[in-house]
Amino acid sequence: MTSRLAGVRIIARNELHQLIKSKDYWIPLVLLGSLFFVIIPGILMVIITKSTNTAVVQQASQALSVLPESAVSKIRGDTPQARTAYALAVYLFAPVACVVPLTISTAVGAASLVGERERGTGEFLAHSPASAREIYTGKLVASFIPGYVTTLVGFTLYSIMVNLFVGPSVGGFFFPTVEWLVMMFWVIPAFLLLTLSLVLRLSARVRSTAAAQQASGLVTLPVIGISYAQASGTLLGGGRYSGVIVGSVVWIIAAVSLHRGVSSVTRNRLLGVAQ
Repeated sequence: MTSRLAGVRIIARNELHQLIKSKDYWIPLVLLGSLFFVIIPGILMVIITKSTNTAVVQQASQALSVLPESAVSKIRGDTPQARTAYALAVYLFAPVACVVPLTISTAVGAASLVGERERGTGEFLAHSPASAREIYTGKLVASFIPGYVTTLVGFTLYSIMVNLFVGPSVGGFFFPTVEWLVMMFWVIPAFLLLTLSLVLRLSARVRSTAAAQQASGLVTLPVIGISYAQASGTLLGGGRYSGVIVGSVVWIIAAVSLHRGVSSVTRNRLLGVAQ
């Protein structure tokens, strides 16, 4: 067991080290996280909370009409500005940020295995002492960490910003809600692992990084749909335990997919002699 963990750690560390050295990867990563978690939400929340233009507030408050009654009943605030800002922060901005870990991690995962062949390092990996399971798990860990860590950091900054801008008008700090804590620490990791299990399988089978990236884009579409389902209140307004139930189901599916995905990594595929 210790030797297996050591092999996984070495592969994941080597992959992450290459990503850190690549400015072409981490600079867009920082920009993407900042754009979705800080810049766009911050600008819109300031406009809503500080605006004295009733027309602007009324137009923004129309967003509340897309939410179900169960979600509307939870909205706090005594003024149109406060209620609109609360709804935007909890139901409309945060779900969009769910696509950030998927975008970041799938970009790594798509190029993870096929990239070894294209860089000419697949032969070295194929003849290494690491087993196929260790290679697969190491690549999985290296793909998971950038997306999820970026999400945790970005969501922490987002939560601070929401509480500073919106909190004073709705009675104090309120974000993240319990539902969103469940989403961030239970549901999102499950969806991320499920997506990566499929993306790594594609990366092992296709002939080029471009093909892997195109195919992985299709894989992420269902998860993006789930994120926007949250925005409409389907999950957040669906009951106290809806997030726990959804997460549990996805964890089970992800576990099965991860187990089956190991078979996609073979030494012949790493060498490029079997597709």
